Amino acid sequence: MKLEADREVWQHTDCLDCANCCKTMSPTYTRKDIRRISRHLGMTESAFRAKWLYKDKTGDWMNVKQPCQFLDLGTNMCSIYAVRPRDCAGFPHHTTKKMNADYMHMYKQNVEYCPATYRLVAALMEKLNG
Repeated sequence: MKLEADREVWQHTDCLDCANCCKTMSPTYTRKDIRRISRHLGMTESAFRAKWLYKDKTGDWMNVKQPCQFLDLGTNMCSIYAVRPRDCAGFPHHTTKKMNADYMHMYKQNVEYCPATYRLVAALMEKLNG
């Protein structure tokens, strides 16, 4: 049921119409992300971190500003799309995660920011309530 609803949602979703995730959220940058992106930009990893990231209270590397520094606000396109962080590539994560109690916090947060997640949850509720 979830896969069917997910397919339906993506038939009516164009992320370039929204880009709300890039405008309001920050991905968590892994070491691999930092290495890959800094190379792509011709920067050292330390220069990349110093210019674009900060370490949050949990020790994760996050964007220093919102909207994302790599988002072109005129087109809603990512300037580093080919090398974007793993978090960005997988967002909104509902295609890769099972809908169970372990991931409810993710759905709850993403419903607020992502129209695709909102539509998925609404479609599943409609199917369940029949």
